[in-house]
Amino acid sequence: MIKAGIIDDEPGARGSLQKNIEKYLPSRLRVVFAAASVQEAVACIKQHKPQLVFLDVEMPGANGFELFRHFPKPDFRVVFTTAHKEYAINAIKHSAFDYLLKPINPMELMEVIRKLESQSDKSRFRFELETLITHLNTSTDPAPKVAFPTQSGIEFVKINNIVYCQAENTYTCIHTSLNETIMVTKTLKAVEELLPSTMFYRTHKSYLVNVNYIKSYSRANGQSIVLDNGMLLPVAHGKTKEIMELLKNA
Repeated sequence: MIKAGIIDDEPGARGSLQKNIEKYLPSRLRVVFAAASVQEAVACIKQHKPQLVFLDVEMPGANGFELFRHFPKPDFRVVFTTAHKEYAINAIKHSAFDYLLKPINPMELMEVIRKLESQSDKSRFRFELETLITHLNTSTDPAPKVAFPTQSGIEFVKINNIVYCQAENTYTCIHTSLNETIMVTKTLKAVEELLPSTMFYRTHKSYLVNVNYIKSYSRANGQSIVLDNGMLLPVAHGKTKEIMELLKNA
């Protein structure tokens, strides 16, 4: 059973998460502490030595990232919890950390725990933490690289090199201009959230395309777009007008 800690300044949020864990994951997680601040959590972590910490991003006094000043090489995993989709959540996404948006959905909570249990590479967290710190210490401009989780670890891919992404059940294939195909352990929807919306467009439920690699639109054999490399990708019904506008403004 995984020993877990909760760090959140909101009593309601702490209580709700603990109830969800007790209800849906009683045999897999045991909450050993619930702290209202980073300062309080430091002592709790040293005392209880959790294997997993649910960490709120925005708290008065010190935000969640301050925890890593006290534990620069932590031996516990972290799942961020936040009510905000903006702010530092972009750094979290680019670093391949797991995170949960409040109010926390029990199904998403169980999926995050399933993923953590299946990860055998203990060095993975170090990669995530190093990448997170890098993003937090740089400007707010889009990062030139994105960290994608794979079955063997983490793959760092230049955003400009991504031609298109293709859904493969709960995984996603990233196709690059370097003729690489990278299997990512995230859904296409999750991958879409990692990439800049000004550069990537969902042409179809199974395809996310870098608009810079779109050469033309074709009605041959149904609606499709032609990429610079000659490849044809389908366009969903009703998206023709948007595609034409994209190509016109590209």
